[in-house]
Amino acid sequence: MNENRENLLVVDGMALLFRAFYATAVSKQFMFNQHGIPTNGVQGFMRHMFAAIRQSNPTHTLICWDMGSQTFRNELYDGYKAGRTAPPEEMIPQFDLAKEVAAGFGFVNLGVPGFEADDCIGTITVQASSSISTTVLSGDKDLLQLIAPTNDVWIMQKGYGNYKRYNEATFFEEMGITPKQFIDVKALMGDTSDGYPGVRGIGEKTAIKLIQEFESIEGVLNNLDKLKPAQQLKIQEDLAMLELSQKLAKIHTEVPLEMNLASLKYNGFRDDAFAVVEKYGLKTLTRDIE
Repeated sequence: MNENRENLLVVDGMALLFRAFYATAVSKQFMFNQHGIPTNGVQGFMRHMFAAIRQSNPTHTLICWDMGSQTFRNELYDGYKAGRTAPPEEMIPQFDLAKEVAAGFGFVNLGVPGFEADDCIGTITVQASSSISTTVLSGDKDLLQLIAPTNDVWIMQKGYGNYKRYNEATFFEEMGITPKQFIDVKALMGDTSDGYPGVRGIGEKTAIKLIQEFESIEGVLNNLDKLKPAQQLKIQEDLAMLELSQKLAKIHTEVPLEMNLASLKYNGFRDDAFAVVEKYGLKTLTRDIE
């Protein structure tokens, strides 16, 4: 990626917020503020934001959010994310609070009903590619399919500011496939956390091997006779689910949204950063903004 080009940091809001919440929820450190609202997730979320900004030094920033649980994928498949448990009660008020605090610090929040944050992130990285480089920050490996010459993806590891950084070369080195081929690997192996099965009995290793050999699902289907009889049978029995899984695995990059780059400019902390910390009772953030 061109080091001299302007860079937009695109953040997966839910991924950061959930990670921050569960990091302290285990020990029940919910940090209630003066209004009686728990703030552990929000404070950790903002600290993740600050750490990412220190490392990526962006010229522009944007935070993308899910807007409710119903998206076009639920219309495609009833079982999509059906197995997910409801968030703990201490987390529920922090969804809106995180957006309010982020806006207070001058960050732009974006979400489009009917689409996941992933889809908004994908659309933004595609729209931005002609004018600005992008770095996506998430804990969700699904987003690795978005890696492109102008887009890197950083996957969060344990702690603050600790990322596995992927570009096209590092992704290929690790996986032996291209980011676009990753969609077909996901379709074959399924995704238990998202609730779609792919082809039953085909795991990640086999899926990668098949895509490396035949390049795509279409290539696999055109060469079924070259597969082991057991693999042929599994794929033939689950053909409809394979086709559906491919649609569910692919991030939608044509969400109806308008990207206004000028509004995403990042100029450091606003003068009222301390007032935001005071208003929402976010004591642990004081040392980050001094």
